[in-house]
Amino acid sequence: MLSQLPLTETRNAASHDIDYRSTTEILQLINDEDKHVPIAVEAAIKAIAQAVDGIVTRMRQGGRLIYVGAGTSGRLGVVDASEMPPTFSVPPSWVIGRIAGGDGAMFKAVEGAEDQSAFGQRDIAELQVTALDSVIGIAASGRTPYVVGALDETRARGGLTISLCCSPIPSTVHDAAEVKIALLTGPEVITGSTRMKAGTATKMALNMISTAVMIKLGKTYGNLMVDLMPTNVKLRDRARRIVEAATGVSQDESQRLLELCGDVKTAIVVALSGCTPTEARLRLDQNQGRVALAIKA
Repeated sequence: MLSQLPLTETRNAASHDIDYRSTTEILQLINDEDKHVPIAVEAAIKAIAQAVDGIVTRMRQGGRLIYVGAGTSGRLGVVDASEMPPTFSVPPSWVIGRIAGGDGAMFKAVEGAEDQSAFGQRDIAELQVTALDSVIGIAASGRTPYVVGALDETRARGGLTISLCCSPIPSTVHDAAEVKIALLTGPEVITGSTRMKAGTATKMALNMISTAVMIKLGKTYGNLMVDLMPTNVKLRDRARRIVEAATGVSQDESQRLLELCGDVKTAIVVALSGCTPTEARLRLDQNQGRVALAIKA
């Protein structure tokens, strides 16, 4: 029962008269409540780290990261998944987002889809999830049947199950997961509007998870985004600046290296080790794409 949820559906005492307040007071109140979000995420870092390490172990063996959720939670998962290919040059099949109600639910609510656990089970079955895959069930309320069904099906197939909820442990979704991430953001400014604090906390946590996973998979060199796909003018300029920053070469030399090597990683290894592009690619392949190790090799 939603009435039993202590956080996302509970009235916020601080905002009970929000409709009588001035515009500035409304905005200040929302901002004050948002300040609780990073604290809630910080409290869950140990569980987030556990999730990241489990995901990385499986992805190194060819597994995938899959987000499932409904409504705002589902949309946030789909958005995070869609940002991985251009940011880290990973195939779209590496990180996948599924939302209750299908792709159309990204733009228009599909009422009732989240209430069917069978739909979650079906989506996991259609993805042919295996023991190498990791599935994060996102549910602000901690009780979404669609997410529970997806996690149950994942567990039956041997995959890693992770819950990401803005509700305490235990809850229905947490109970279905091996790794439990509880982001306790408290009651929303507008009762039950989980696109607010809960959505912000969820976005922060997903950013942390996917970014940390990609770092550990060798998709950065220091804090440089060395595996980006330079598909437009902005990204081509960024690629050149990354090579400059990593190697200390001039703008013209970084452009020459990119044209010679074809990608940022190879260009950096060539510049810093003096090897040929072919040898640089071999070194990267032998070191799981990690630039620092390829240079040392």
